[in-house]
Amino acid sequence: MDVLVVGAGTTGLTLALQAHDHGARVRVVERRPELFRPSRALILHPRTLEVLRPLGVTDAVLESADTTPTADLHVGSRVVETKLADLPLPDTAFPHLSLVRQMDVERVLSQALADRGVTVERGTELITAHDDGHSARAVLRSRHGIEEIRCPFVVGCDGPASTVRSCADIGWHGRPYTEEVVLADLDLSGVSSPSGAQVFAGRQGLLFLFPLGEQATWRLLATRASAGGAGRNFGQPGPAVPGAELQRLLNEAGLQARIERLAWSARVPLQCSLAQRFRRGRLFLAGDAAHNYSPATGQGMNAGIQDAANLGWKLGFAAGHSWDESADGLGIKALLDSYDKERRPAAHRRVILTHTAFWAEASTGRFPSWLRAVAAPRAAPAIPALLDRRRLVAEGIRLISQLRVNYRRSPLSVEGTPRLRGAPRPGDRLPDATVSVGGPPQRLHELLARPGVHLLLQRDADPLPDTVAGPHVTVLRLTNSPGRGLVAVRPDGHVGFRCGTGDAAGLSSWLALIGAAASPPVQP
Repeated sequence: MDVLVVGAGTTGLTLALQAHDHGARVRVVERRPELFRPSRALILHPRTLEVLRPLGVTDAVLESADTTPTADLHVGSRVVETKLADLPLPDTAFPHLSLVRQMDVERVLSQALADRGVTVERGTELITAHDDGHSARAVLRSRHGIEEIRCPFVVGCDGPASTVRSCADIGWHGRPYTEEVVLADLDLSGVSSPSGAQVFAGRQGLLFLFPLGEQATWRLLATRASAGGAGRNFGQPGPAVPGAELQRLLNEAGLQARIERLAWSARVPLQCSLAQRFRRGRLFLAGDAAHNYSPATGQGMNAGIQDAANLGWKLGFAAGHSWDESADGLGIKALLDSYDKERRPAAHRRVILTHTAFWAEASTGRFPSWLRAVAAPRAAPAIPALLDRRRLVAEGIRLISQLRVNYRRSPLSVEGTPRLRGAPRPGDRLPDATVSVGGPPQRLHELLARPGVHLLLQRDADPLPDTVAGPHVTVLRLTNSPGRGLVAVRPDGHVGFRCGTGDAAGLSSWLALIGAAASPPVQP
């Protein structure tokens, strides 16, 4: 075993798939014995679908999703319909938000792992883990007893109260919110048949109704001032909410509906926190173990999956390599160091984004309450005109879905000589486009929808020596792109290296840096 993944939510499952598909032997343990838990996340962003696509799971996820979502925004007496599909986002194959239950995403990812021969070990809890300088040591507890194991890497995908983070002695900076989220699955009378999300803006906060309930027709999500006493298990469903309180929330939102059946409810305490670092030695953090946000803009599940897509291939390529003072060992250290250097700044920017959005959505302060209750209804007549500007809506989706995230400052982002003009810079996400590789036009991301590194040669570039590319490297020649340059695309869809000529030496150096060179790895 090369990688022990602690936690089988969407982050841990994605990480296990990404690491496995790039050469690592993985083991996944999950403390919860049961498979079902209420979905806290209901939205997948375009960028998340992009990073899942090479794992072969996107089609199955989308079968359970609403990819043409609409939302009726209730502001005062006005109702404004918002369409969140077919947006002018030509550089992605997924120009829409996707409404899908977290439970359904986990089901697809679990099945994909099972198809690869990896079974999630439920009811198995991590007791402790540490880096002894030569390997990671972990102690697991299950119904079979106590087990001590050694492996190269342990990844904590075990939520805000992460055991791995505690064992790694990594600081956790942030604060709790004075507001909380209320979740419920319920059937309502007085509401038309589900056709889209319903959003109500009021003085006390926002109330959402999604036609995605797991135990009833509607999933309610509302924000309110924290009632206290919900415990400190942040981000996790806590005590149930009485039906009378839920009905009062509906009434205060101006919704003329009655609760016919309450299937399930919970209060969820919230915090805004960021780990001091995402790695210590051979112990790593991803998803909610590394950062915890408010639900504003739907970042939680998406951020965790994108963390996993970034880290998984690096652990896969690092597995089996030495980690010492040799050139190979130093290269692997730089590869592993890059995870924190790339993902923590992205997480910090998301903290700012979600905190600002949550302040506007849910803060019970005088000014944000006035904005929702007074200013928004007065501005309501102008909202349809703004939403009709599809490019404006698309840019908002581009922002929240992290399509603009780049790793230009990463040690893995290398500019060759001479510089290739007119191509994405090293560290940038590679945009989708129509290309040709000798046949009819195809979409670039479709060609890259498989694990590994992809080398894109321009039409007139010199062929690469067979000794350059390793087993996880695919070479494509873009016959519709004149020039002699090349672009190397990482497994997570970001450009890693570019050069204005077919620089075999520079490319070989970069491939060695990420552990994907043709030469066999040095065994530890």
